[in-house]
Amino acid sequence: MVKVGVVGYGVIGQRLADGVALQEDMQLVGVADVAPTLSIKALKERGMPYNLYNALADNQKLFDDAGIPVSGTLEELVDECDILLDATSAGVGAKNRKLYEKYGRKAVFQGGEKNDIADVFFHGYANYEKGLGKQFLKLTSCNTTGLIRAVDCLDRAVGVEKIAITIIRRVADPGDYHRGLTNALQMDKAPNHQAVDLMTIMPHIDATGILVHTPVTHGHIITIVATTKKKIEKQDALRLFKEHQRIRVVRIADGFLGNASLFRYARDLGNPRGDMYEIAIWDESIVNSGDDIMFAVNIPQEAVVIPETMDAVRAAMEMQTDRLEALSLTNKYLGMGRWK
Repeated sequence: MVKVGVVGYGVIGQRLADGVALQEDMQLVGVADVAPTLSIKALKERGMPYNLYNALADNQKLFDDAGIPVSGTLEELVDECDILLDATSAGVGAKNRKLYEKYGRKAVFQGGEKNDIADVFFHGYANYEKGLGKQFLKLTSCNTTGLIRAVDCLDRAVGVEKIAITIIRRVADPGDYHRGLTNALQMDKAPNHQAVDLMTIMPHIDATGILVHTPVTHGHIITIVATTKKKIEKQDALRLFKEHQRIRVVRIADGFLGNASLFRYARDLGNPRGDMYEIAIWDESIVNSGDDIMFAVNIPQEAVVIPETMDAVRAAMEMQTDRLEALSLTNKYLGMGRWK
């Protein structure tokens, strides 16, 4: 049983803890954070299902005053674990890496950190083998994670030469205020980092893209135009997407009008926090454009990276050396594909 700790109990950290707890071959030792945030207070109100470790000793009085029990320090958590999932704010992970090195522990960092923090820039489907046995892995961002899932699905079937993407990006997560209140769309310069990151993971594909920030919170939408080595018709692409355990094919005709429809559906399913691990592709968005294939993907930004992070644990700890075996176990324990 691999012992796992989660460092940073925010938007991603909460979901990582839940994801690890669902893996029958992993043990969640505990979670660490620096202060009694709303997430930590909610953890207490839920009965402290996970052991909490204080990541900043100077803040112990804050936990005491809030009546929140602490099981130890961040250093003690690191000492008790085989691998750490670092979900701290960008830049903090680089500082934490020194602590992980001190104890000879492995770690998986999230997309906000710089790529050079890790030995491997990792994606479970696209380059699982490169992560085997490595000490430090870094995940792709939420958009890149979902993008690679869809592109890899086609690439393994018919080969993909190049893609052109447009990302309609939510401006902040639900509950965030730091971006301000806006009523505007904002352009980013091309190419966006998601296209560049995809080429880092899949260097055989030429990718470029444009990103537009939008004043919404529930998910990103990416349109993808893929030039494939062998022309693929809509019905064949649709079949491939439907077979993929981390892709949900939806239809506008069934009421899935956009990102908000998917968020509401996740809540109606009873998913904690309204989470979806899978990306969604609209049936009606899949069209042929000459020899290219075009489609649109919904990215549930708060939860989409959780499956690939579980894959990263499996790779780093060499729990499974076969890619498909590892992905299958992650999918099984997270309940991926149960809607099929």
